[in-house]
Amino acid sequence: MGSAGGVREKWILAADLGNGGPKVARVALDGTILRTAFRPVDVHIGLDGAATQDAAQWWDRLMEAARDVIDGADPGALHAVAMTGQWGSTVPVGFDSEPVGPALLWADTRARDLVQPLIGGPINIGGYAPHKALPFIRLAAGAPNTDGADPTGHALLLKTRFAEIYSRTATLLEPVDYLGLRFTGRVAATPASMTLSWLTDHRPGAELGYVDALIARTRRDRAKLPELLPTGSVLGPLLPSVAGQLGLTPGAPVVCGIPDLHAAVLGSGAVAPYETHVAISTTAWIGARVPFKRTDLFHSIATVPGLDSTLPIVANNHETGGAALQWLRDRILGVPSADQIPVTATDPDTAAPPSIVIPGPSFEEMTAWAASAPAGSEGLLFTPWLSGERSPVDDKHLRGGWLNLSLRTDRAALVRSVMEGVAYNMRWLFDPYQHFLRRRVDSVRILGGGAVSDLWCQLHADIMDCRVERVADPQQAQLRGVALWARICLGELTIDDARRLVPVADRFDPQTANRAVYAAGYAEFRRLAGTLKGFYHRTNGRTPAS
Repeated sequence: MGSAGGVREKWILAADLGNGGPKVARVALDGTILRTAFRPVDVHIGLDGAATQDAAQWWDRLMEAARDVIDGADPGALHAVAMTGQWGSTVPVGFDSEPVGPALLWADTRARDLVQPLIGGPINIGGYAPHKALPFIRLAAGAPNTDGADPTGHALLLKTRFAEIYSRTATLLEPVDYLGLRFTGRVAATPASMTLSWLTDHRPGAELGYVDALIARTRRDRAKLPELLPTGSVLGPLLPSVAGQLGLTPGAPVVCGIPDLHAAVLGSGAVAPYETHVAISTTAWIGARVPFKRTDLFHSIATVPGLDSTLPIVANNHETGGAALQWLRDRILGVPSADQIPVTATDPDTAAPPSIVIPGPSFEEMTAWAASAPAGSEGLLFTPWLSGERSPVDDKHLRGGWLNLSLRTDRAALVRSVMEGVAYNMRWLFDPYQHFLRRRVDSVRILGGGAVSDLWCQLHADIMDCRVERVADPQQAQLRGVALWARICLGELTIDDARRLVPVADRFDPQTANRAVYAAGYAEFRRLAGTLKGFYHRTNGRTPAS
């Protein structure tokens, strides 16, 4: 396939490994999304705090999706391959480059008791003993998670309780680095992908490399750490075996993967210092490039290694963002009226009874219901802490729930209250975020699957009391961002070029009519974590999941 005059229309293969599975896109060199495909993956959530997936399944599903998006493209016009995705997760990889155990996700808390001697103590701030946390904060601007839900906890868990897996492990890799290995055969990482291991010095002018003192403090084995390359490096050429499976010409450059936070910065177009983006994906966060290195342990906000050595990125995380609405659809509202239930015919070979498929309502239907409910949902409040919370409080015992249900409560109020609850939670983080920046933020870019909804964008504008700018095609923003990143790594674009290549599609300003009701609702929401903390800790603290 070629354009007029015989010039090939080059394209980039971009992959985003989200919590629900890989999304893959064919992207034009200007960032235009040409075609996308998604494949879901399984997740195991255990009562003991386990949260795992199968990394081999990640790869298989990614390859399926890649074949979909490549269909009809010029196989010789592949310009580059780029990856983004979840981070703070760990894949134990064997000496044959294959996974030797389940991928431990960022939500896996089974190492909570193992990390306490490393980072906790009787005198602590948010679970951190100051004298143990400060060496990490001084060099890496953050410290291992007190619940063991990060690569430090994962490594301790494997070494201590899964010794057989650990003995067969050659390297512990972040998800994007595992994908890089599968694409190129090279085991390597960057300061950006290794951020949540807290093993690198990202002070201005610091040399590239792991810090021996931090490795010792985390009890990590240096031999199982991947080679460290500068962020923005080309990892290597696409393997002939992978190219063959996809029907592509081998040899295209594969760039080192970056976390979804970094891809979101580029995909939002908000790349100048302090320009802020808000993401409503499975999880949710607020981020910006900033000209300083800082840590706020009280609210779990920190600067982390950025896209280059000049500007770190502000990192924080809501454990549940858009996943709250998906949970409501799949677990609570998943039974439509009888005339909407499709029934398949009986299989004549097995004489099995008809199977009944019971889909949930569409997100469009749900948001239409929510729009019919009044602002504030008649006082109904939803806390979206379905997986506990990380920012602005780090507390895995918190849980979701509704308060102020009544006989008047209907599905419209339930859906709107969930959407409002996610926005209230974002405001709860937005306040300390602005304090962290030491300036007011009057406008944010919004992206992610949740940003497809006009209502949800407007709710964020109303509740956060700032202008919300929605980028074009917000659900694919991170794919666009990582595709642009590939060209930046190849020296074809600068980071600043992302601003002109990411159009703003819509703007949402706070509605004066809703200011009073949302100010009152937020004031009540803000108190709930403190009010209910004792109940959550008494209830969830005595379960195996603690």
